[in-house]
Amino acid sequence: MDESIKAKYQPVIGLEVHAQLLTHSKMYSSDENEYGAMPNNNLSVITLGHPGTLPKVNYTAVEYAMKMGLATSCQITRDNLFARKNYFYPDLPKGYQITQDKTPICTGGHVDIRVAGAEPKRIGITRIHMEEDAGKSMHLAGEVETLVDLNRAGVPLIEIVSEPDLRTADEAYAYLAEIKKLVEYLEVCDGNMEEGSLRCDANVSVMLKGADKFGMKVEVKNMNSFRNVQRAIDYEIERQIALLEAGEEIISETRGFDAASGTTNGQRSKETMNDYRYFPEPDLPPVVIDDEWLHRIQASLPALPQQLYARFTGELSLSDYDANVLTAEKDVALFFDELTRLTPNAKAAANWVTGPVKAYLNERALPMAEFPLTAQHLAGIIELIDEGKVNHSVASKQLFPYLLEHPTANVTGAAEQLGLLQQSDAGALEAQIQQVLAANPAKVAEYKAGKKSLTGMFMGELMKLTGGKADPKMANQLLRKALDA
Repeated sequence: MDESIKAKYQPVIGLEVHAQLLTHSKMYSSDENEYGAMPNNNLSVITLGHPGTLPKVNYTAVEYAMKMGLATSCQITRDNLFARKNYFYPDLPKGYQITQDKTPICTGGHVDIRVAGAEPKRIGITRIHMEEDAGKSMHLAGEVETLVDLNRAGVPLIEIVSEPDLRTADEAYAYLAEIKKLVEYLEVCDGNMEEGSLRCDANVSVMLKGADKFGMKVEVKNMNSFRNVQRAIDYEIERQIALLEAGEEIISETRGFDAASGTTNGQRSKETMNDYRYFPEPDLPPVVIDDEWLHRIQASLPALPQQLYARFTGELSLSDYDANVLTAEKDVALFFDELTRLTPNAKAAANWVTGPVKAYLNERALPMAEFPLTAQHLAGIIELIDEGKVNHSVASKQLFPYLLEHPTANVTGAAEQLGLLQQSDAGALEAQIQQVLAANPAKVAEYKAGKKSLTGMFMGELMKLTGGKADPKMANQLLRKALDA
């Protein structure tokens, strides 16, 4: 589509994110909450909706919802009522979903996002409410029947509903990334979109720039990755603009996303609102959150990504890029945070964590929790380099690999044992410099004739001769002195 046509319109986007909670049991029963179990194994008469059975609220799920609300600066609803949402669920045996309607547990929060090349932006959160998941309908290739696995039925969910504050697919991507980081930092959800524990629906509309009324909204479902959310939104924006340019109307509908073709397709019309016939859940009493409970959950919150980002870019003066990489994963961010409290050289610490440490983990597909060295080890390596006792190249190529194989070793002791401590004896270095110069008389003559760039060559030869142990600063000073004599 021609960019001049797209430039006439303003997309308006809101996201609804469903996060499965990492509780041991389901939302309203003691059935196990476990991904990957044999089909229809985690069931009881409560999940199956047998007559006479009574649900009971999972209070850990309530606390997880509170954590997410507090982390996004929401107001916490003190008197929480549950409701029945009625419509046909082929994979929820009760025929209705227990959710929250009039009293979502969290309201009025926000998430701050950063998109490359743009100013930080605050995205409002309308509500976060608790509910239960449905089961999973499965359609096997070549089979005409639909199979149903009810293990997921009743699994605790929070639905995080944003305000329609997003304007581009890139902003939607950034918002979803922040939500994923938050649930992972809080340890309330594993954030795995491929397994369905984090799912996203996008509400997309377009309007002419300057208009004061939003266009007709379309909901896009079935997106299982950040990239697919971005692709679906971009496609839907262009589809709607093309329709409007052709003089056609946008139909309010639910559309699915086909990742193979990168297109959306109509699933069901939403011209009239579905009558969910919400009414209060008669089998569940209100959940009342008192001051003591709220303050206890508030006190339990960990350092959050935005807080760490602010410390890394402010107090530690790191770049936006470094801070984003370091806060992308909770364990990495906390390891780095601990490291910076052991060494004053924050930039070196960032380079080690984003470089050799991440490379080691990525090559072995390991999480940060399985990294064999402590923050004290890395702080010791940085200290040896900063004190001029070991140069960086030797530390990264010899000392670091040795310590990975011998994680109980003392850093300085290992450097001594390997013979890596730099030579800082001026007399010995001067003799070795003379040896290098004597071996390269033609290059010395070129240097004296004005080719000063040969200094690097001489330094390389000196490092070879000393096995990389020469103190670079001292060696460079003595080398220049000898050449200029």
